[in-house]
Amino acid sequence: MTDSKDRPLAVFDLDNTLADTAHRQHFLERKPRDWDGFFGAAPDDPPLSEGVALARESAEECEVRYLTGRPERCRRDTLDWLAAHGLPEGRVYMRRNDDRRPARRTKLETLRRLARTHEIRVLVDDDELVCEDAERAGFTVVRARWSAPSAALKVAQEREGRT
Repeated sequence: MTDSKDRPLAVFDLDNTLADTAHRQHFLERKPRDWDGFFGAAPDDPPLSEGVALARESAEECEVRYLTGRPERCRRDTLDWLAAHGLPEGRVYMRRNDDRRPARRTKLETLRRLARTHEIRVLVDDDELVCEDAERAGFTVVRARWSAPSAALKVAQEREGRT
């Protein structure tokens, strides 16, 4: 196997790409939104088999990295969840706790930074705006369409910069 620095990257989103957030959407459907409840329930997310299979398959040729809009305060739960579900080891890029910019901005910044030193083979994400912006920037994208879309989560990602 080649040195990991020489391997291309496969970059995966978490929520609704690898982790099914349907059971915690109700926290975002109320006013005010209950962000502590939403993120606190993340350890109970069931894995999405299509996304998990793609991550495992990608790990055969690529170094897997995770790019999420989850805040940094969720790191321990996120790492534990990835390990518990047998996902490939890989660095996790998270949003600063106080960063409220849209996911499409924060994720594209990270992708561009990674592309300076690595070939990015693919980005796998469920957020259409993230996918569109990444494609416009020249990245290859797989749209994770294997989970039910959530209007509340879409608003949170774009307008509130929360996930």
